[in-house]
Amino acid sequence: MILPHVARFLLWLGGWTIVGGAPSIRKAVLIAAPHTSNWDGFWAIVFTVYAGLKIHWFVKDSMFWFPMSLLLRVNGAIPLDRNRSRSAVTQAIEAFDESEDFYFGLAPEGTRSKTPGWKSGFYRIAEGANVPVVLGFLDYGNKRLGLGPIVSLTGDRDKDLAVIASFYSSISGRWPEKTCPITFGR
Repeated sequence: MILPHVARFLLWLGGWTIVGGAPSIRKAVLIAAPHTSNWDGFWAIVFTVYAGLKIHWFVKDSMFWFPMSLLLRVNGAIPLDRNRSRSAVTQAIEAFDESEDFYFGLAPEGTRSKTPGWKSGFYRIAEGANVPVVLGFLDYGNKRLGLGPIVSLTGDRDKDLAVIASFYSSISGRWPEKTCPITFGR
C-alpha cells in the first residue's frame, strides 16, 4: 500500500525522527502529549498511517453528516453524543469490551491551551477496560515523535501519574509555555 510510504515521506520532510512502532499488545489507551498546537493532530495521524495503527477516537456526533461521516468512520472516529445519559468513559469502555483488538486515542490535556492539569478520562477508561496506557509523544524540541513505554496502571493515581510525568519531563511541545502540568486538574 502506498499510504505508509507517503506518510514516511511526510515525516522525513517534516524533519521528524520516529521512535517506536505499533505496540505489542492488542488493546490499549494511547495518549498523545503534550498537545499545544493544531499541528499535533496532523503529525499524529501521519505517524499512525506510517505505523499501520488503527486508532479509534471520539468526535462529536454533529460532525457525522454525509459524506464527512464516511471519512471519519474509515479513520477510526466514534460519534460521541454528549446529550445521552451514558458518559464518554462508559462508551469507550464498552467499545473495548466489544472488540478483540482496540486502540483508543486521546490527548489528556483536552485542549491546546494551558490548563491546571490533565483530564482524568484516559485513566478512568484504561482502568475500567483493564487495559494499559501507551505514552505517545510529539517532542518538537528534539524533532522526535512516536510511542514510548506501555504503562500498566496500579490504581494508585499519584504513583501512576508520577511514572507518566517522568517520561514526559524531557519532551517539549510546539509551544512549551502551553504545556499542562501532569496532574488531574479538572
